[in-house]
Amino acid sequence: MNRYLLFIFLLYTSFTGCKGQVNNSDNQSSGTGNTNRNTAGVKDNNTLPIDTTSRTIHIFVALCDNKYQGIVPVPKAIGNGQDPDNNLYWGCGFGIRTFFKKSKEWKFLKTQKPGGIVLERIVFKHTSKNIYLIADAYDGKYIKQCTDDFMRSSCGILKDTISIGNSVIGIAGYSKLVAYIGHDGLMDFSLNKNYINKDGKERDLIILACYSKNYFSRYLDKANVEPLVWTTHLMAPEAYTIHDALTGYVNGESNEQIRSRAAKAYSAYQKCSEKAARNLLVTGW
Repeated sequence: MNRYLLFIFLLYTSFTGCKGQVNNSDNQSSGTGNTNRNTAGVKDNNTLPIDTTSRTIHIFVALCDNKYQGIVPVPKAIGNGQDPDNNLYWGCGFGIRTFFKKSKEWKFLKTQKPGGIVLERIVFKHTSKNIYLIADAYDGKYIKQCTDDFMRSSCGILKDTISIGNSVIGIAGYSKLVAYIGHDGLMDFSLNKNYINKDGKERDLIILACYSKNYFSRYLDKANVEPLVWTTHLMAPEAYTIHDALTGYVNGESNEQIRSRAAKAYSAYQKCSEKAARNLLVTGW
């Protein structure tokens, strides 16, 4: 993917700051990441048993980063991967934190500041279902580790827990649905690992990054995963797409219905045809 094609793509999108619509796309460049980290997010050192009556959705967000990621640069204020509050994929109007906090479907429970490469964690509970949503904002410099943590969670290698009130909730590989949001770092770097399922459990995936089906599928073919939504082309991985996909997911809709919700949201916010959105956002292998 060359910069000229990406420049043409960007001509059809616009930047309006953190309180309005902001878009981004990917290009190839060298990636940076720390591959020595063993666990994701906050370690609560829980001793209580995991609550098996609830389900968990875990979203891994690689913060947009002009300096450390191979992207066409976005405005400086929203492209600082060490500043979650103003980041394109987190604190901006269509970032995960801001968008889900405004949602009527999800109740915000708490924020955690883990330190290290996970700069912030937010926790929600669905307003009518016993489903928790966890989202982690990774320092954009460590997109490679974010991608690896997502992959290891997808196949059940990486598992973790957090405390919510008097309950212990399983996250990462304990989650039924695992998602990745951000730049497709696999366009820049390779992961020299085999992501083979370790526990016999199938997990659902949503991967919103440019060309994610092409780049992620080669690593996940033995992970025992079901891709609900991933992409075939350049895209803006903003929160409305996964938000509306999750509406269908928590209501037990089919993969195609979930994909359709995602496409309709993308079409509406990006002001593109629904046909184009459906060609971009696909489901299954």
